[in-house]
Amino acid sequence: MRHRTFVSFIWPSAFVMLLFIAVPIISVGVQSLFIQHEQVIETVENCGPFGCKQTQQINYEATETLRKEKPLGRFVGLEAYTNRNHLALEEVKESWGTANTYQEFYKDIMNLPFYKALVFTLTYTAIVTPMVLILGFLVALSVNRLPSIFKGPTIFCSLLPFIVTPLIGALILFWMIDADGIIGGTLQIIFHNPELSLKASPTLTWITLIIYGIWHSAPFSFIVFYAGLQTVPKETIESAKIDGANKWEQVRYVIIPHLMPLVIFIALMQLMDNFRVFEPIIGFNASANATSLSWLIYNDLRGSDGNMVFGSAAATSFLMIIGVCILLTPVLIRTWRSYQKVS
Repeated sequence: MRHRTFVSFIWPSAFVMLLFIAVPIISVGVQSLFIQHEQVIETVENCGPFGCKQTQQINYEATETLRKEKPLGRFVGLEAYTNRNHLALEEVKESWGTANTYQEFYKDIMNLPFYKALVFTLTYTAIVTPMVLILGFLVALSVNRLPSIFKGPTIFCSLLPFIVTPLIGALILFWMIDADGIIGGTLQIIFHNPELSLKASPTLTWITLIIYGIWHSAPFSFIVFYAGLQTVPKETIESAKIDGANKWEQVRYVIIPHLMPLVIFIALMQLMDNFRVFEPIIGFNASANATSLSWLIYNDLRGSDGNMVFGSAAATSFLMIIGVCILLTPVLIRTWRSYQKVS
């Protein structure tokens, strides 16, 4: 292919990627170097019949003028990344020097908002991603071996969790695990403990969120694997049977290698989606026991005092982008090496 033909073919995709991917990332990176201007405070002298008194008040006009002149805010460089709300380098260094055990260090780290969210995000991603791959593959194998008359209804029922909007699904499960819900009430009866609550314990909250993540994402993995199973050459399976391979050996040496590109594809999609976990935390109202990096961004943009903290949200977003790139690097390297061997 000539260079001119290649450029003519690729430039529309490259332009769209630049416009909708590269430019927003650069914008987030620039915004993370600034923080919102502080309100302009001025001292005003109020005089009355009993004398004069000085008070401080916000000069809204001067504050608005300053924000219009410098809309990005006040430049702070990397301070937004190193402060207590993010990497907290000083706090981590101090805790490392004073903590006597790793348990004490971990406890101190979990009091920092960014690391608390990072631990849950990584835990959620590390558990949900492989479980979704395994469960989806097993369900696809099982459905593929069903009689044709049962496949349609089974596929429809299996896809229901994926069809339900994540926030709605989280709310439904949230109501079910409530003390008055079917799951929460049943557990109280089983354990003879009317005070038992899945919402009160951080550990139980994490487990509930992880189970929900697997329940919601497994159908996507299932349908992709099921479609891939329809492309497995029957001749190869028959040859394996003739050679004496049992069902497990057929799956291990024939089906899994054939579906490996799909495994990589699903792994990439799940790593990116799970690292951005957000809806279950909102749906379960679980922010007291579990927060994610996406929830931190939402919390900054919501603003506890009504003011959105764009710089802090941008810094967290950029750290999330770096985290996703780190997670995807091993998978991408493996994919690159496999294609290099083929070529």
